[in-house]
Amino acid sequence: MPQEERLARYKEFKEFQTRILVATNLFGRGMDIERVNIVFNYDMPEDSDTYLHRVARAGRFGTKGLAITYVADESDAGILNEVQSRFEVQITEMPDEIDVATYIENR
Repeated sequence: MPQEERLARYKEFKEFQTRILVATNLFGRGMDIERVNIVFNYDMPEDSDTYLHRVARAGRFGTKGLAITYVADESDAGILNEVQSRFEVQITEMPDEIDVATYIENR
């Protein structure tokens, strides 16, 4: 996608004209956008730093957020274990039902 088009999509998202954005790792770094409630990692990032940059888009600026990561194999599980160990967090399996109010305000 040409740079001009990427910037236009970024502007639309930042100004709440669109609420769903599909992006690469490049977008995960340095983009401060308010009210990003959910980040989906369709593929596991290659390392814990990239994971942090991606999921840190959710719940910024004092808002609630949720990150969902698909774990496809043992390699993905290993990276997820590295994330948990390095950042001293526990990442749980996704429950069958999610209370939206836990992750998104004003619902």
